[in-house]
Amino acid sequence: MTMRSLTATLAILSCPSSWAATGSGRTTCTHLKDVYKAEVCCGFPAKEVGHQIVPDHKATSTLIKTKNPCENKKPQPGAVIGGLGPFDNAACFKNGVAKQLEQAGGDVTAGVSGTLNASGRVPIVKSYFSQGLCPVNVHWHLGAEHRSAGQYDENGKSPGTAGTRATTNPNAGGRRLEAGARYGFACNHYAANDAKFTTAYAWKHCVGMHVGETYEVHWPHSKLGACHTPHQYQSPFYDGVFCKFAVAHAQAIVKNAQVMIDHVGVQAQVFTIVNDEKYYYPDLMKGAIVDGDFWKDVAAYTGSTTGTSRSNKMCSGYTPITWQVDRKCHLISASSFDKMCADMKQNPDDMSSDLHAHGAREVVLTNLTANNMAKFTP
Repeated sequence: MTMRSLTATLAILSCPSSWAATGSGRTTCTHLKDVYKAEVCCGFPAKEVGHQIVPDHKATSTLIKTKNPCENKKPQPGAVIGGLGPFDNAACFKNGVAKQLEQAGGDVTAGVSGTLNASGRVPIVKSYFSQGLCPVNVHWHLGAEHRSAGQYDENGKSPGTAGTRATTNPNAGGRRLEAGARYGFACNHYAANDAKFTTAYAWKHCVGMHVGETYEVHWPHSKLGACHTPHQYQSPFYDGVFCKFAVAHAQAIVKNAQVMIDHVGVQAQVFTIVNDEKYYYPDLMKGAIVDGDFWKDVAAYTGSTTGTSRSNKMCSGYTPITWQVDRKCHLISASSFDKMCADMKQNPDDMSSDLHAHGAREVVLTNLTANNMAKFTP
């Protein structure tokens, strides 16, 4: 089979500089021609190249024909299920007193503790897999939503390609984009005189991403997902989390919030993107990297869902759930993210809404952060 005969997505060990950097999601004959030239293939038909070509099938043309059982399982605004809910955002405080349960993302620095009384609520401190949870989504935020002193904090550095620093932000290190999306904390790896942080990458699948910037990746997990089926990964992630949610679950959670904590969790890992293939990892969609210094020092606590619709004034109603957060910031290649986006585009459920970075919630106040921070023990 020749390259001309195959409609393909190129994924993605390196990309020619002539490719558009916008990540349009379209593969053209020009792209294939550029790769052919860049790899010096002419006259060398048996030469092995640093790319893979995979069919770019749409969800409607794949083997999977069953109806998505998780579609629209996210609770609707104002919904109350079995006495649980509503899940809508609500004011965090009334007359200076916290009125909502614990929030995320908090300060996960070793030795730091929140002050919100979470007595009786205990985060999962073992691997989610060992406790019967599976990943149901992957998405990422621009800058870190959590804070880890010396790793991703107010002293972090970046090229500023994703926004400009907002001096009025109560969390130093936060920045706002032209469109208003909030940038969280940056890591301290960036060096303006190091080419791997400054050389642009020709994004093919991810949208609006930048080399040198910091991103916090989240992998929501659930016992109630369509685990080990083609419908495991969902966007929005709430559809995956609540896929098999029933009134009985809601009633059990009303009686004991620990049931929710044991059923739903998020892995979080923070990266600075570099244009250097020594930092390539091919399976970022599947979950946090667990190897060497990756996932070596992990904080576990109970909190909420995040995102910029929440703040220290307006809190999430999706709480409490378990959070496991890698305290270290890691370097990773842009191609690793682009490979993940390519995988997401192959998923049966449409994940196009998660191919770009989401805004970062401001770091949660101490008195909205649970006092049950624990160490993950693999």
